[in-house]
Amino acid sequence: MKNSWSKCWMSIVLLPLLVAFSPAANPIICQDGVRVIEPCSMSNDAFVGGEEIVYKLYYNWNFVWLSAGEVTFRVYDEGNRYHLSARGRTYKSYEWFFKVRDNFDSYVNKQTLLPSVSIREVHEGNYERYDKVVFDQSRHQAVSTRGRSREEATPENFNLDGCMHDILSIVYYMRNLDFEGMQPGVEIPIKFFLDRETYPLKVKYLGAEADTRVKGMGRYRTHKFSPQLIAGEVFKAGDEMTVYVSQDANKIPILIESPVSVGSVKAVLKSYKGLKHDFTAKVD
Repeated sequence: MKNSWSKCWMSIVLLPLLVAFSPAANPIICQDGVRVIEPCSMSNDAFVGGEEIVYKLYYNWNFVWLSAGEVTFRVYDEGNRYHLSARGRTYKSYEWFFKVRDNFDSYVNKQTLLPSVSIREVHEGNYERYDKVVFDQSRHQAVSTRGRSREEATPENFNLDGCMHDILSIVYYMRNLDFEGMQPGVEIPIKFFLDRETYPLKVKYLGAEADTRVKGMGRYRTHKFSPQLIAGEVFKAGDEMTVYVSQDANKIPILIESPVSVGSVKAVLKSYKGLKHDFTAKVD
């Protein structure tokens, strides 16, 4: 059971967050129902420096929902770039079962929202990983310095297939699409660079919901998505994830429901502050 969490705890939250949005300032709907995206630039109107969003993570074990931990996302304004951070921590009461201390950081250009530097420091049970990626977006290259720890990490060069995001930067990049006019059933292809590999994924838009209930937080107007999952240690073939995103200019995930190889997980919005726009998606 613990192997379901190893090397994946933050990804359970980050993966659905990133595929919950479609990154395109001027999207095109093709005849085959696939939305074409422009990966190399984005005008940001969804977030500002000082934003902080917290999610509470639950794990279903033998039909019992356990409060596992929290993930906190923050935005720092550093002049011509944003510093994006995500911090994942298990609760003390859960750490008899599994302990997590994960730090994700991405430094992105304000004009394009593309990353120049990405840093991941992962501590999940007995698993540890350090990975610093320096991107050269103009040359479509990256250098990944990776190892069990910062001291043991070694560099390796990679050629990229065009402009490239990391798993954190693409979340914020994708929060800038207007969902109006998007038809249910449309599939959105995206890709990002993680663990020295490029991951192509698809997400299906399922439509708008007028009354999505979140325990302890109220009711919201949302957009509903179903991301494609990659079968492996974390997910099984045929598994489906559901993501609910606020119907307002902030476009933040409200609720994420996902299977894992053993059991299921749920990420629930706990708190938010510093949003750029009024949070009008809440109805009660």
